[in-house]
Amino acid sequence: MTAAIDESRSSPVNPSERIGSIDALRGVALLGVLAINLVTEFRVSIFEQFLPAARPAAPLDRAVETVLMLAVDMKAFALFSLLFGLGLAIQFEHLSTNPHRALLLFRRLIVLLALGFIHLCLIWNGDILTEYAIAGLIFLPFLFGPRWLLASGAATFLGLYLALQVWSPPGLFPSFAAIQRDVQEANLVYASGNFWEVMTFRLREIPLIVPLHIYVFPRTIGLFFLGALIWRSDVVRKPDRAFLFSTAVACVGLGAALIFLKVNGVLASRSLDPVATPAGTILLALGYGATIVAIAELTSGKTLLGWAVPLGRMAFTNYLAQSAIFGWIFYGYGLGQFGRLGAAEALAIGIAVYVGQVFFSAWWLRHFRYGPVEWLWRTLMYGAQQPMALKGSTSAVRRGCKVSGSRRRYLG
Repeated sequence: MTAAIDESRSSPVNPSERIGSIDALRGVALLGVLAINLVTEFRVSIFEQFLPAARPAAPLDRAVETVLMLAVDMKAFALFSLLFGLGLAIQFEHLSTNPHRALLLFRRLIVLLALGFIHLCLIWNGDILTEYAIAGLIFLPFLFGPRWLLASGAATFLGLYLALQVWSPPGLFPSFAAIQRDVQEANLVYASGNFWEVMTFRLREIPLIVPLHIYVFPRTIGLFFLGALIWRSDVVRKPDRAFLFSTAVACVGLGAALIFLKVNGVLASRSLDPVATPAGTILLALGYGATIVAIAELTSGKTLLGWAVPLGRMAFTNYLAQSAIFGWIFYGYGLGQFGRLGAAEALAIGIAVYVGQVFFSAWWLRHFRYGPVEWLWRTLMYGAQQPMALKGSTSAVRRGCKVSGSRRRYLG
């Protein structure tokens, strides 16, 4: 039985104390995650991207795939990794007076690991939560260190990730023949199998998917370090719009240039060419993040991005809900659309789901403090049932979406 820990010294961050620009950024990034997951992993087999196209895509589908590949693919995931590290640093600071801080954060990650494992086995094997939990457990002890240690960790792990692009360990990835067999079976099972058949095949695919996670694992940890460093440096807590905009221009410009040079075959160096896209992806993610935070600090930006705040506050719930919805749409136990829709059609469905989540999240948070999964996560972390309903709910959340000028926060 899980023991409860003194609530007075370990309660969750109050909704009125949240920094809205972070929630807005998380809500916007969730759209990128949705788009990539939907087009490359729910619509077709995750391994289809490693095979030659079976037939030419329609012009609109090809355009959608190109835009997603160049502007969104991996950038949204990098941004989410950055935000996860930043969020852990916020929790670490919030619990600074609690003698059980390490235990609470350890519990938080163990609960995430359990929820991720359930998601991985029962809903979708493209799960990222399990990887985040394992990476978080490795990263957690470093939060007790100074900023220079966080900077060193970010440089070390991101450097390792880039090095893997040049010197990939032999035998890390499945063979071409294994990928072909998996795609053929996936097209049959996912499109027409019942729930048990889909789940069984999903579990059989895990050994093929694990190498993909190993490949990006150093980047995930490195971005955790970088996110925590950004928080400790007060870049988000005390934002300087000029600095954020200049950072955004520099990162987006350099990142886009690297990807452009790579795509057009300009880079001749055997050591530089493989790292251009991964490095450009990280730079673009930083640039996107700086842009959104800077816009959120503008008076007009608070109105422009206010819709994303509730979505970001319920990102965990919305992420799992997307998996359940898309599983029902594409797998055989639901509508069985796997392999039948083009990228444009699938993205249109995804945007409709996302818009629905925007409205649902806003409605939910007019009545409750947390999303349902966020509430469960906090309750298991603290070992005691957390308050859920809001008092004076509608007015409280409406006030929470405005900005307190004295604290420079826009609350969610």
